[in-house]
Amino acid sequence: MQIEINGEGTAIDDGLNVASLLKVQDVKMPDMVSVELNDEILEREDFETTTLKEGDRVELLYFMGGGALPEHGECGTGDWK
Repeated sequence: MQIEINGEGTAIDDGLNVASLLKVQDVKMPDMVSVELNDEILEREDFETTTLKEGDRVELLYFMGGGALPEHGECGTGDWK
């Protein structure tokens, strides 16, 4: 069966659910990944019960934190001293 993962066509087994897809795709730290299925964010508790279908579009979203603005300069000005 063909689906799209992060914009790339991918062949997967029929009947695969979202939780299994994360394992098959060897997603590191799956607890830190959000999944968008056909433009809808899935609740984590639905990963086991959501079966993927032919033509589904899946986005694996990795949220990163951290960083701080520099001490000097203003954001958006290019003035980073």
